[in-house]
Amino acid sequence: MHRNDLLEQLARYETRYLDEAAFVQRARQFVATHPDTFYRDHLPAHVSASTWVVNPSRTAVLLMHHRKLDCWLQPGGHADGDTDMRAVAFKECVEETGVSPEHIRLVCDEIFDVDIHATQEPHPDAQPHHHIDVRYLVEIDDNVPVPGNEESFELRWVPVSMVTRLNNSRSTLRMVDKTRKMR
Repeated sequence: MHRNDLLEQLARYETRYLDEAAFVQRARQFVATHPDTFYRDHLPAHVSASTWVVNPSRTAVLLMHHRKLDCWLQPGGHADGDTDMRAVAFKECVEETGVSPEHIRLVCDEIFDVDIHATQEPHPDAQPHHHIDVRYLVEIDDNVPVPGNEESFELRWVPVSMVTRLNNSRSTLRMVDKTRKMR
């Protein structure tokens, strides 16, 4: 497995948030010692990738009401063996939003956020495990139709000031704070 790209990104990534700094350190150690971490069946954890989708004015965030998890999240998913986390995040954004790739702009090649969280899978056979979620910032014009796919009940542009009404997790609060600082 080729892990160098992700390990280099994690080594370059700096954050002022103490909880996230701990996640970055744990992620670096885990990825460095587990070559199969890019597969969803790798336990007790594996990497995933997601996108924090903002509109051009940075006043709204695109969230999806995830069908299986029944909560509001940013688009993202499993790497399924792909070691290019940027590509995984972009692919998941295209699939889950239903937006054509030419309407999605990767704002920066570098990591936007890192989180490690326990899965919330409701399936009775699902083994508890953690996702090491590597997040990238993307931009979509909020005038472009967002049809979504079968993985969500709904996709919605949410004003930054209202995001925490739909998801008030620490990682979402952190990404909202980062978004506010961009404006």
